[in-house]
Formats: sequence, C-alpha cells, structure tokens
Amino acid sequence: MKFFDWDKASIKAKEAAFLRPSLTSTMDVRSKVNNIFGQIKKGGDEALSRLTSQFDGVNLTSPLVEIAQLPNPTLLDEDKEAILQAINNIKSFHEAQIPTGIKLETQKGVICEKVWRPIEKVGLYIPGGSAPLISTLLMLAIPAQIAGCQNIQLITPPQKGTDLIDPNIVFAAKYLGFKQIYLGGGAQAIAALTFGTETIMPVDKIFGPGNIWVTEAKKLAVSLPQGPAIDMPAGPSEVMVIADNNANANVVASDLIAQAEHDPLAQAILVSSSREVLENVGAEIITQLETLPRKDIAQKSLENAHFICIENEYQAIEIINKYAPEHLILNLRSTEKLLPKIMNAGSIFVGPYTAESAGDYASGTNHVLPTSGYAKNHSGLGTDAFMKSMTIQTMTKEGLNDLGPKIERLARLEGLEGHARAITIRRESLNQ
Repeated sequence: MKFFDWDKASIKAKEAAFLRPSLTSTMDVRSKVNNIFGQIKKGGDEALSRLTSQFDGVNLTSPLVEIAQLPNPTLLDEDKEAILQAINNIKSFHEAQIPTGIKLETQKGVICEKVWRPIEKVGLYIPGGSAPLISTLLMLAIPAQIAGCQNIQLITPPQKGTDLIDPNIVFAAKYLGFKQIYLGGGAQAIAALTFGTETIMPVDKIFGPGNIWVTEAKKLAVSLPQGPAIDMPAGPSEVMVIADNNANANVVASDLIAQAEHDPLAQAILVSSSREVLENVGAEIITQLETLPRKDIAQKSLENAHFICIENEYQAIEIINKYAPEHLILNLRSTEKLLPKIMNAGSIFVGPYTAESAGDYASGTNHVLPTSGYAKNHSGLGTDAFMKSMTIQTMTKEGLNDLGPKIERLARLEGLEGHARAITIRRESLNQ
C-alpha cells in the first residue's frame, strides 16, 4: 500500500497516484492471438476443439452442448433462490432502460424519427477458469433478451472433470430459456464468434470480460474488415472508496479486498480526510487477508493500492473525476453535495450499507463497466448496448417545397450539384 498526502504531494506524485497496473500486451501475445485466429478461421470446430484440448486440458468431440442433454443440476434451494432473485432484479432494471424513440416534426411537412432495433446476432463470452462467472451470464444474457436479439450465442471455457459446465451456469442458462452452450475459452472463443464455425454462427457484436488473451482477441476482432463490434475496452478491475471519519474500517477494508481478489492487477484506492481511518483500514486489511482463500492474489493486488489523505470534498471530486474509477464507493454520512459533481465513474455505490458486491451480483445494475479511465467517455453496459438506432425522415409536398430551396443552396455551397438536382427534379416533377 502506498500513502499520499494530497496537499503536500508534488505534481509528479499526484500523477503517480493515478497510475494503473500495466496490462500491456506483448508482441508475443499479439502474435499468438493472430495465430489462433488463423487456425479458427481455417479449421472451424476442429480447430476450436484442438485448442481447447491444448489450453484447457479437455478433449471435446464437439464444442456444441445441448442443454437438454445435460443432467439436471443439483443446487441447494438457497442457491437457486439467490440466482432467481438476481435475475428478477436485473430484469426489472434493464426492462426500464428500453429506449422509446423520438418522432418530431421539425417544420411543417418535415417529420424526423429515431427508432431502435435489436442487434440481430450477439456472442456472450462467460469467463470460466478458477471462478465460473454465473453473474456475467446474467448481466449479458438478460439485457440481450430484453433488447430482442434474435440469435444469442453463449460460449464458456469447459471445466476439467466430468462436469464440463458449472452447474450454476447450466441452471441459469436453462431458466433463461437457452437451448445450447458452446465450449471454448480465451482467444479461440472470441475467434469462433468472429468468424463462425460449422456449429457457431458469426456474430455482429461480442460481449464479455476476460484475461489478456480475451482482451487482445477482442481488439483484433474489432479491427478486422467487417469484423464484429465489442462491448467496450477492457482492463483490470478497480475500486475507489471515499470514506469520512465515521467510516467503519472493517467495512472499508472488506470493499478494497473484494476488488483485489479478482486479479493481481486489480487496483484499490482509498481516499479520506481522516488519517486515523487510513491507518485503521491498512491494519484491518492485513488481518482480513489472513483468512481469505484468494489471499495470494489479493495481497499482490494490494501492493499497488493507493491510500490518499485529503483536506476537503473538493479534492475528493478532483481525484474522482481525474481517475474515473470503474467502481466508486461513497462511504460518507452525506453525499447530496458530492454526487452532482461526479462526472466520471462506471457505477457508484452510496452510503455505508451499499457494497460494490451488490452491483456485481444482484441489485439490478450491470457489472460490465468501463475500466482504465474509460469511464470518462464510456458508459456501463445497459439494454441499449444490445441495440442500435436508425433515423427516419418523411417529407410531404409542402415540406419539400418549403425546405427544398434551402437544401439546394446548401448543396451548391459545397459544390455538390448532384445533391441539389435530387431536390430540384423532385420539386419540378411533383409541382407540374
């Protein structure tokens, strides 16, 4: 953990406080991802199965799994209840986000509209590995269904052992009405969604977080001619906590650790005007880490944690908006003055009772959020991310006659006579 006194820190030291752990792709990673893309493009299902055996240690006869052929997952009633409650809350919040569109007569006889349509084919990458992310399945699949996407393809890395797919993921996918899941991880999964295989349809947009291989693969996919779009730039997860002198050190420490256990490159930042809180949180982190199953990961991450001592809320606002955190926790007695001034954050958690974990799982908001400062110009995932808008315009004869001469003049100002004549010929022919 690194401590900063904001008032006394130099400009260079302040800049250092905003440095994020590096996730720079090496030329070796890029070269290997390119090679994987080439194999999938040429070999389809066979290449995907071969690479799955190579990287995941699982031999597949086919990447396609029919959910109906899987044994019914045996889950505790409490686990089912938790999943279903999360589904209900996520559905409620994302149904309320459906864009309504616009229809406006800008002048007499000129009607302009904006309408929304679902993206037809989307690919959802559900990370596996040490932590199969059922929550990511819910955060991606539910808004895709609400948006009306006609073809939603799920792909997830297989697990070693007899159960190739985590039973919680099977339960949730089955409950949401999915019939199939594809098995594949890393760059090869993204390549399969990009090019398609004998069983996997190429998609228009790819969603889902992942490691450096997935990140590099998504960057490559979106750079290809006519390649798919992606949800947003990805990077290590991060949290910033703003705590006043009433904040409970145990609670604050737990919030920082919760983020740190994601990844050694995850970043945790604590900002407070109370030196006592900063010191107590630092001591509490050491205590809580001792019993954490993912201690090694969290400990490495917290080596890069920044503890910043400030004098007032204006400095807090400056720090928040400059850093643009993915997750922002306001563990404060009052947030009424602070909230309207926050311009850059992925998702905000207000008050001492609101853990970032709530947004990760079940409050209803989406946990796919911009990292690495992209909250300055990107939004978190919502229903509209699975849709795109189109504009429609309709002109009556009155509208053409009134607006037409202005359009002709504007076209000729730009030296585009063909544009002008498209109006002139209409006016002449319709007015005969």
